[in-house]
Amino acid sequence: MPAAKTRLQKGARRANKLPASDTTGDRVLTLSEIAAYLRIPENAIFKLVGEQGLPGRQIGREWRFLRSAVDEWLRTPMNKSSKEALLAMAGKWKDDPHLNEMLAQIYEQRGRPMLESDE
Repeated sequence: MPAAKTRLQKGARRANKLPASDTTGDRVLTLSEIAAYLRIPENAIFKLVGEQGLPGRQIGREWRFLRSAVDEWLRTPMNKSSKEALLAMAGKWKDDPHLNEMLAQIYEQRGRPMLESDE
């Protein structure tokens, strides 16, 4: 009798799995599903993941996307690219009175002179 009980418990656990499309919007989408949802080609998804932070996870060779996370990503305004942000910040250090002191500390921590010698 314990063997039959075990089989019932395993079957009961399978019955409690979440449905493929739940009503909360926390559905997990595949690459083809997210491409269809965003109405863009599948190869564009990889570019969005790498360059704009589209939230997704690679599991083995497959990609999965949480629909609610993608919806939140769509609601969030786009930031400048990291290169553009760094270039915009570069000019802001020009007149900083503490810049030379900070640079000297950084080079000292690295164990390097501030100016390279021409040996």
